[in-house]
Amino acid sequence: MFKIEMEKECGCFKKSDYTKEMSFSNKDEALIQAMLMENHMNKEFCQKHTFKAVEEGENKIFIRVSEREQSSHSGCCGGGHCS
Repeated sequence: MFKIEMEKECGCFKKSDYTKEMSFSNKDEALIQAMLMENHMNKEFCQKHTFKAVEEGENKIFIRVSEREQSSHSGCCGGGHCS
């Protein structure tokens, strides 16, 4: 038995059709599902968090959740013209 488990449930995750824990009969199915989830959540959720699927031990994939870095873009292109 292979499991995918979410580290924490953000608001977007709670509104989605995903569940906190999922079980699969083989590792390949679990890995494919975890990668699909990671990709979908990083592209379609509100962009406050980033999601990363990480293998934990022999039969668990943990989806880590972290705050997305806020870009502090001042409008400057970085070409040295603004100072």
